[in-house]
Amino acid sequence: MNKRSKWVCVTGASKGIGAAVAQRLAREGYDLLLHYHSSDDAAESVAASCAEAGSSVHLIRADLSSPNGAAQLFARLPHPPDAVVLNAGVSHYGLVQDVSPPDFDRLINVNVRAPFFCAQLALPYMIQQQWGRIVTVSSIWGLTGASCEVLYSMTKGAVVSFTKALAKEVAPSGITVNGIAPGLIETDMIKGQFAAGEMKQIVEEIPAGRIGQPEEIAALAAFLIGEEAGYINGQVISPNGAWYC
Repeated sequence: MNKRSKWVCVTGASKGIGAAVAQRLAREGYDLLLHYHSSDDAAESVAASCAEAGSSVHLIRADLSSPNGAAQLFARLPHPPDAVVLNAGVSHYGLVQDVSPPDFDRLINVNVRAPFFCAQLALPYMIQQQWGRIVTVSSIWGLTGASCEVLYSMTKGAVVSFTKALAKEVAPSGITVNGIAPGLIETDMIKGQFAAGEMKQIVEEIPAGRIGQPEEIAALAAFLIGEEAGYINGQVISPNGAWYC
């Protein structure tokens, strides 16, 4: 299947890792279905840069914190995706006893429910053509857990298990399901969570001595979507500078 005939849906594509993934895939010749929620200007900027690289681009707005967010998104897609990058996510920082039911529902809906149902809705077309790629985005905290991020860690751990189980189920249909569990990556989510002093302390704990860049995660996502990654399935790769091995 030629790259130019492939449509990739990227959720949470207006900023950070999602924007970097979209721009990398555009440079590699994929056509794009870019999901965003509320950042209109940022989403339009990403779409414009992808179009400049030669991609056909469609922006789709949907609220994945809603229970029917995935259905809302897929109902608006102009073309079924050959691959999906399930990147949209939200964080929560604080003590476990301070988590409210609305906090809980929001993280479950965006980080767990939406990836599950987006994958479910993408599968019929992939099964029909006997080819597909599903890439999930978890977190280092989904692998090892983080104090004061218990709810976030729980949801990202669910993504890891989902990735491994779904890969076994759909591999006979020529579909791969792999996950990326990034360490500390320079995104707005991270910048808004830690003060400069706290960030410096965290970086000192990372053997690589630096924060990762969204483009490094995007490069991995692009590889996992490509033909050369066809025998990589059910794997969760954690680019984290040897912070957690």
